[in-house]
Amino acid sequence: MDIVFCSAIIVALLWFLYVKIFGGTKHQPTQTNTDLDRLIQREQQKEKEHESKINNLYEEINKLKNTESQLNINYNNLKLAYLELDKVNSKEIDSLNKKLEETTEAKKKVTSQKKSSEVRLGHIAETLAPFLDQFDFDPETCVFLGRPIDYISFGDDEITLIEVKSGKSQLNAKQRHIRDQVKAKLVTWKEVRIK
Repeated sequence: MDIVFCSAIIVALLWFLYVKIFGGTKHQPTQTNTDLDRLIQREQQKEKEHESKINNLYEEINKLKNTESQLNINYNNLKLAYLELDKVNSKEIDSLNKKLEETTEAKKKVTSQKKSSEVRLGHIAETLAPFLDQFDFDPETCVFLGRPIDYISFGDDEITLIEVKSGKSQLNAKQRHIRDQVKAKLVTWKEVRIK
């Protein structure tokens, strides 16, 4: 028991010294409580700010999700409109291509008929040429060949090769070659005897 009593006296003395050295029990815990309260308030303030920032981020995320959803709806609507417009345009293109083919075929037919009638008119003009005012040769001295040259005129002073053309028609390659040979004086006489 003496030990217990001595121990109690030593603890009491230590307590007394502690209070005297560190300024007493009432003053120290009050200071610590004030600092602790301030620290708790600061942490609560930070926590509120943090929660506010998190809430703001969630709101922003929700706004972005709504915007994305609206953009997806707009994209789908535009895609549908594009597909519909593409169908309409494809039909229009097909229709225009068909009309173009029909017009091309009609033009070919008309062109063919025109050329055919021009050829017939040319043949008629070739046949009637000796009797027209523009023909400068005596029809009696002309012989009709037809191909590759229309006429040969056997005049008193010269022999003339005559090609009759009408409208905008041009000499063909064979006729140009014959013309060039005559101009280059590459025309000869040849007598062939048959036994």
